[in-house]
Amino acid sequence: MSRPRFGVNLNNREPLIAPDYDLPMLLALSERVEELGFDSVWLGDSLFSKPRLEPIALLSAISQRTERVSLGTACMVSSTRNPLYLALEWATLDQLSGGRTILGAGMGNPEEGVRREFAALGLDYKRRSAIFEEGLAALRALWSEGRVDLAGEHFQYDDIAFYSGTELGPLMPVQSPPPIWVVSNPRLVGDAPKEVMERRLRAACRRIVTYGDGWMTCCRATHRDEFIEQLGWIRRIGDELGTDTDDLTISYQVTMNLGDSADEARRDFDDYISRYYPELSRSMDLSDWGPVGTPDQIADWLAAFSEAGVDHFICRFGAIDQFGQVERFASEVLPRFVPDPVR
Repeated sequence: MSRPRFGVNLNNREPLIAPDYDLPMLLALSERVEELGFDSVWLGDSLFSKPRLEPIALLSAISQRTERVSLGTACMVSSTRNPLYLALEWATLDQLSGGRTILGAGMGNPEEGVRREFAALGLDYKRRSAIFEEGLAALRALWSEGRVDLAGEHFQYDDIAFYSGTELGPLMPVQSPPPIWVVSNPRLVGDAPKEVMERRLRAACRRIVTYGDGWMTCCRATHRDEFIEQLGWIRRIGDELGTDTDDLTISYQVTMNLGDSADEARRDFDDYISRYYPELSRSMDLSDWGPVGTPDQIADWLAAFSEAGVDHFICRFGAIDQFGQVERFASEVLPRFVPDPVR
């Protein structure tokens, strides 16, 4: 089994909520992450429910300050963006970065703030899954074939291309196409009847298999068995659809805090998340966001989920001191998985 890869979520919301982490520091951290041997950097996305610096513009800047790391969104709510503009913007970013982008895309979670974003944009939140899937189909066609025909419920495109006839060819990304990692946390545990939960699970897995080059999840961190179950369902749906899922990248965005003790790390983590995600932190068990504790405890958690099938960990540090967490992870956790990280 190949070694897992590691990325860092640069927390593009934190400059808006923390006095000691501004935009120049975030850009500098992207460079440091690459120097320390991580494989990727990531940014989140939200319109106004959890405001943050816009990810595509920010990744464009980061692309000019790094050379090796992949650049991704963890995740972008692509269902709230026009597919044509998103395809053009992302193709431009892929060119700027020399083909290093990964689009982590989700349809939108059930928070009230996200529902308000859909309403403000004139979009039907209840139809977000169909909007999401049609958008992904349009992106893949434009990035792979240079044109799109789509007769959907929400988008109708008749031979659309970023090409007027006077250019050398359609505007395309370097990668053909840039990988799309579909964000989903499907599981059979919930407050709905079992048959409803299974129907939702099957739909989510079909979406991952049909539209994704990878699966990105952040499912409950204390329930490794659920992750294994979900991955099994993805493989099963792939078999039903006649799709080989062996090349599907399995990624996990994990929020963590490293401390000298588990109690210290838990205290700092809970304080941070309550400010970062005030609505979700009141309704969820924060222990399921990710592991907190000593570097050895963090490394043990990562090893367990790597063994369960995770290929790429996206590390989001629940702490005001982003630099300190990244440095400590690189020196005390990363060497357990990457013997000779690039320095």
